[in-house]
Amino acid sequence: MPVYQLLVYPIAGNDMNTPSYQENANAAPLGKADMEWFVANVFKSKDQAADPRINLVARTDLKELPGATVVTAQIDPLRSEGQAYAEKMKAAGVSVNLINVEGVTHEFFGMAKVVDKAKATVDAANADLVKAFAKSK
Repeated sequence: MPVYQLLVYPIAGNDMNTPSYQENANAAPLGKADMEWFVANVFKSKDQAADPRINLVARTDLKELPGATVVTAQIDPLRSEGQAYAEKMKAAGVSVNLINVEGVTHEFFGMAKVVDKAKATVDAANADLVKAFAKSK
């Protein structure tokens, strides 16, 4: 079992009609059509996205998971499922730090050199990881 989870705008569900998919259908760099393309090109059929290794929000066996930091972006079709997964883990008793960053798009996390909110988010995630690994010693 991992010591800790750092999930940055995770794919955690298979519902492409969530509020964030609707709000960000045409967002750049990632919109609904882009996710539909990925599903069409990764899976033999769309039904495979229901696999419990992909559709994490449908799982009921989350209580044994390690703590997690879940990072979501306001302008991202994956936001709703990342937040839903974080809430499901919390409900199962998992310690979760959910960080939703307003005003940024998918892929912001890697832009700490030029996006202040990215730097602050990377720093927060790093602090969570340092704390988790210090406890594991």
